Amino acid sequence: MSGERAAGGGSAVGGPASGEGAVGGVAVDDFHGRLKAFEGRAAAVGGVGKDPVNEPMIRHWCEAMGDANPAYPAIAPPTMLQVWTMGGLSGHAAGSARSEAYDELLALLDGAGCTSVVATDCEQEYVRPLRPGDRVTFDAVIESVSPRKTTKLGEGYFVTTRMDVRAGGELVGRHRFRILKYAPAQRTTAANGAKGAKRPRPVINRDNAGFWAGVAEHRLLIQRCTGCGALRFPWLPGCGACGCQEWETVEASGAGTVFSYVVMHHPPFPAFDPPYAVGLIELAEGVRMISNITGVPYDEVRIGMPVELEFLRVEADLELPVFRGVVA
Repeated sequence: MSGERAAGGGSAVGGPASGEGAVGGVAVDDFHGRLKAFEGRAAAVGGVGKDPVNEPMIRHWCEAMGDANPAYPAIAPPTMLQVWTMGGLSGHAAGSARSEAYDELLALLDGAGCTSVVATDCEQEYVRPLRPGDRVTFDAVIESVSPRKTTKLGEGYFVTTRMDVRAGGELVGRHRFRILKYAPAQRTTAANGAKGAKRPRPVINRDNAGFWAGVAEHRLLIQRCTGCGALRFPWLPGCGACGCQEWETVEASGAGTVFSYVVMHHPPFPAFDPPYAVGLIELAEGVRMISNITGVPYDEVRIGMPVELEFLRVEADLELPVFRGVVA
């Protein structure tokens, strides 16, 4: 597993562009220089995981993720790296909290009007797997602060921290986490309720092109590993159960149930009309996918509700698979 890397999607706020002017009465270049002075300073020192790596937490994680890899729980899934560093609602014990330097940096940004924050992306590097009984320690550093950027959310600064995670003093992985500290942009009623606004289009690449080709034909295709027969969704280049890279497709029946759901109220987006329900749908074939729930009021959606597949045309050249609630 040495050298393996997982990256979480790019910025969640759209393409940034450099801004000009003043922040809180201070020239942008001068203010950014004050922010840059925090680079290399500690964000957390002497952090200690609240619990050792343990099998119950690994089982809960795997059940929630639908990951049946037989390697677990003898080792922890690599993507659980950050889990073992979290302090929970009560936080970490004294001496394990974030540093004064990090608090000072955030306070400086707050004072400049950048009072809002959104997580944008993260990266993880895995050096060796964690095993039940390992006790995790960690340190974090403020790795970079970007120049002022203009995004759809507002103007602000991207702050990246890097956490080094250890077990028994040995480096086991690194976690980079990036946030945007920003001053919210002024929103107009017309912008929030724009008619004819386009929905974000799916990103189609060589790994999922077959799925979207099926959608264009009103077919919901699931991958099936030709090595072990495991079904998987979303589409991936290799099987998470056995590692085989050979696969075929199975057409889903379209029947399913609501496994979990959320009702979206905020933030507003021109192409959507909140509130609306987004569900984690468990298909009859056993895999799960995220999609909109249609046909029933958002406040009548329930876990376990039967749903049926339908295809919603959102643009002349784009249809999306959604699920219509079936009311008894």
